[in-house]
Amino acid sequence: MSKQNQTVETKASVEEFINTVPDPAKRADSFRIVELIKKHTGLQAKMWGPAIIGFGTYHYTYESGREGDAPLTGFSPRKDAITLYFASEFEGKEELLSKLGKHKSSKVCVYIKKLDDIDHKVFKKMITASMNHIQKLYPTKK
Repeated sequence: MSKQNQTVETKASVEEFINTVPDPAKRADSFRIVELIKKHTGLQAKMWGPAIIGFGTYHYTYESGREGDAPLTGFSPRKDAITLYFASEFEGKEELLSKLGKHKSSKVCVYIKKLDDIDHKVFKKMITASMNHIQKLYPTKK
């Protein structure tokens, strides 16, 4: 029996979720990130699970047979940092990370304390490169 994906698109309000963020600076940054990504991609913000704000969607199927849907890009205002979600690899990732500004990163996550700590142009390039990579890996079936 396959395990059900816990991070699925919901009907919850992005605005209401952001308004629950206790830190006023992180809350303001979250609204700014929504606008920045929306303006850059043309995609609407949607809630994924209880705490991820995602943009766009794609369907994946792994070699193991596990499949599901996920946002093309997104973020979550967590307690310690704002977590930005990208593809695990994409063209120019390391170079872009080196130019991004103050952050920490893991395989698919980039952690920032505040939006003004990073270069917004580099952030937008990362979004585009990551989304392009995902769309090549998992093209939309027509």
